[in-house]
Amino acid sequence: MTAENKSKNSISFKQIWQRYGTLGILTLLLIILAVLRPTFFFKPSTVTQILSQSSVNILIALGEFFAILIAGIDLSVGSVVALSGMFMAKLMVSGTSPVAAILLGILMGALLGFINGILVNSTGLHPFIITLGTQAIYRGVTLIISDSSAVFGFPAGFTRFMAQRIFYIPVAALIAFAAAVVLAFLTKKTKLGRNIYALGGNSESAWYSGINVKLHTLIVFIISGICAGIAGVVLLGRVGSAEPAAATGFETYAIAAAIIGGTSFFGGKGKIFGVVMGGLIIGVINFGMNLLSVSSTLQQVVMGALIIGSVTLDRFVAGRK
Repeated sequence: MTAENKSKNSISFKQIWQRYGTLGILTLLLIILAVLRPTFFFKPSTVTQILSQSSVNILIALGEFFAILIAGIDLSVGSVVALSGMFMAKLMVSGTSPVAAILLGILMGALLGFINGILVNSTGLHPFIITLGTQAIYRGVTLIISDSSAVFGFPAGFTRFMAQRIFYIPVAALIAFAAAVVLAFLTKKTKLGRNIYALGGNSESAWYSGINVKLHTLIVFIISGICAGIAGVVLLGRVGSAEPAAATGFETYAIAAAIIGGTSFFGGKGKIFGVVMGGLIIGVINFGMNLLSVSSTLQQVVMGALIIGSVTLDRFVAGRK
């Protein structure tokens, strides 16, 4: 009876952590920040800033979530953000309507994700190798088409729309939350979502179950590219220009947000809500360190430590009997 009770307690702890762990971390970080900077923290503008900073992290983390869900990874997301954003910027500056430029930019993100998926399927190499290579290729193409120069001077309607706030919530954050809702529906209510989870749990068993492994792998990378393309739109609206070096290192934030949000690095486990919470946690950490005047180099150390700690905790919790 005692062993049985211990087993129940262990399962209970695992379930509590999976459901509320990221929310608890986010709450703790907000409390710490409020204690350290109470006069600055308790302002509506603080919420706006945190949500605005978190929006790009959430979007690219949503795409990274699917890559990690199939026990893969997408290291090219930062370069996809930069290239699709530069493509959109060039179109808008040349006279293309903002709506058409945005749609074409998101399609560009989908195309880049499609290329990643095709390369993974055709070569049989791990996505780490493929996306490490395409990360450099896409960044190089961004530098070429921009002539290594920033692009600015977007239509006033685009910048005005992206600067809007609804009840202190920036449009950028609303876009990120809308994408999260759509993808949450996909993972929970569609056959495609169930198949992706099955593929991440065991690709060989998924194949024997009749799941087209290569097709679903391709779809996963297309989703990642689309999310990065939307992040490119948001980043253009936030910064007001397209920089060739934009989103450099953002793949680190994406991976950290997904893993902190409860996505298993070994595939087959994770939820969209957790990824959103993970993106907000990264946004709060970045905002808090900037508020406390922490150097950018030390911020990189913190992010690296978060990834290691999150994966270690994931393995510890998942491995409890």
